[in-house]
Amino acid sequence: MNLENGKKAIKNIINSLVGLENKIGNDFDRSVELIKKADKVIVSGIGKSGIIGQKMAATLTSVGKPAVFLHPVEALHGDIGIVGKNDVAVFISKSGNTKEVINLFPFIKSRGLKTISIVGSSNGWMNRNSDTVLDASVDKEACPVDLAPTTSTTAALVMADALSVAYMNTMGVSETDFARNHPDGQIGRNVTLQVRDVMHKGNSIPRILPEKTFREAVIEITSKDLGCVCVVDKNNQLIGLVTDGDVRRILQKDEDIRGLKVSSIMTESPQYVRKEAFLGEALTIMENRPRQISVLPVVEEEQLVGIIRIHDILMQKS
Repeated sequence: MNLENGKKAIKNIINSLVGLENKIGNDFDRSVELIKKADKVIVSGIGKSGIIGQKMAATLTSVGKPAVFLHPVEALHGDIGIVGKNDVAVFISKSGNTKEVINLFPFIKSRGLKTISIVGSSNGWMNRNSDTVLDASVDKEACPVDLAPTTSTTAALVMADALSVAYMNTMGVSETDFARNHPDGQIGRNVTLQVRDVMHKGNSIPRILPEKTFREAVIEITSKDLGCVCVVDKNNQLIGLVTDGDVRRILQKDEDIRGLKVSSIMTESPQYVRKEAFLGEALTIMENRPRQISVLPVVEEEQLVGIIRIHDILMQKS
C-alpha cells in the first residue's frame, strides 16, 4: 500500500508539471527581461512558498544575478531597507491572497519596483496587482486530503527554476561563469584549477625504462603507490604506461612472468594531459575512453613531468 501511495503521489506531481509547460506565455518572457534589467532580485513568500523563494534567490545568486530572500513580515520591521529602487520583486503564493505578502506589496510598489508573482490561482489579489503573473496552478495536491502543499510547491519551484534557467540562457552564462561562484566545489575546481596544481611530480613520479623486467615494474608501482608506472626512454620521453589493471591481467594470463619485459606489457603511446589543462579536461580524458582509466601522465614538450589521478581531481578540500 505504501508503495502504491508513493507512486500515485509521484504520478500526480509529474502530470501537473507536464501541464505547467503549457502555461508559460508572454508574462514569462517579460519576467525574464525584468530580472535581467534589475540590479537585484527580491524574492518573498510565507511558509512553504517562502522556502521555495529562498531556493530561487540562492539559484539566481549562484548564476551571477544578485538576489535575496525577504521575509514579508520581517520586511515591515526593518528588513525592507535592503530593497533598492532598481530592483525587481518576485512573490510566491499558492492562493494569490497571502495576507503577509499583500501587506508588503504597497511598500514595494512605493519604491518603484516592478513585481512578478508566481501563483497557484487564476483569480487571486496578486494576479490583479502584479506587473507579470506566472501561473503555477495544479489540479490537486499529492496529499490525500488535497491540503498539504506538495504538488503546488513543486510546481512553484519548477517555475522559479525555469525563470533562472531562462535568465542564464539570455545572459549566456557559461560553465566558467558558474564556477566563479562555486570556487570550492567540484565544478569550480574543474574549471579553475589546472593539472599542475594537483599533479604528482619529481621523485614521486613512478617511471621505468622499457628494457626493465615486469617484476621491477611491479616494485616501482608499489613503491610510488599511484596505481601505475610510466615507461620512458633515456631522454625521459613518455613511450608507454603500465597500470594496476595491466598487472592483474598479466598475472591472470601468464603463469611464468620471469622473462617478461616492460616493453612487452605496456600500453604504447598512452593518452596524456598537459599541465596547463584544467582539471575538467583531464577528467573528460579519463572518462571518455573505451576502457576508463584513473590515472594520466602529464607531458610538457615531450617530457614526462607528472602524474594525475582521478582521486586528485575529485578530492575535496577540507
